[in-house]
Formats: sequence, structure tokens, C-alpha cells
Amino acid sequence: MKARSRVRLPREVRGDYEVYLNGVPQQRGTDYEVREGTLVFDAELRKDRISGWRWLLGAWGVGTYRQNDSVDVRFQAPDGSPRVAEGLEIEAMD
Repeated sequence: MKARSRVRLPREVRGDYEVYLNGVPQQRGTDYEVREGTLVFDAELRKDRISGWRWLLGAWGVGTYRQNDSVDVRFQAPDGSPRVAEGLEIEAMD
């Protein structure tokens, strides 16, 4: 079974919106689906959590790199102004 991930859309997202994964535009139906206010990706997305130990190593200039996906949604606010919801929370799906 293939790993999947979901991202809940913010409440203020209404109507048309654009989805970006790591800065790359995504296409509905090809890259993700929408189910009950949630974006569903047929891929295992991960958001890197930096532990105290890794932070300390980084402070000393030692890099530790892991997968760190970012999902952003660009939409229009009710007043017509453009908005971006950045770095939305990623959840694994069973």
C-alpha cells in the first residue's frame, strides 16, 4: 500500500485556490485530491522537526538534512486581497 499524506485547508480558503508543494505548482486530480476540506497527496510528505541535538549541531556549523516538505495555498480573501497560507501542517494517512 502506498503512503499518503493530507493537509487541512485553512477555514478562510474559499473558491479557487492554488496549491504548491515545495514551491512547485500542483494540479488537482493529478498531484492531489480534495476530500472534505483536506488536500490528499498520494505521496509520503514530511515536515522536518529539529530536535535540540540537531539544533546544537547546526549552531556549530554541522548540517543535518532530512526531507522537509512545505505545502502552501494561495487564495483570495473575502475583501479581494491575495493571501498565502504557508507551511501548512502535514499529516500521515493510514
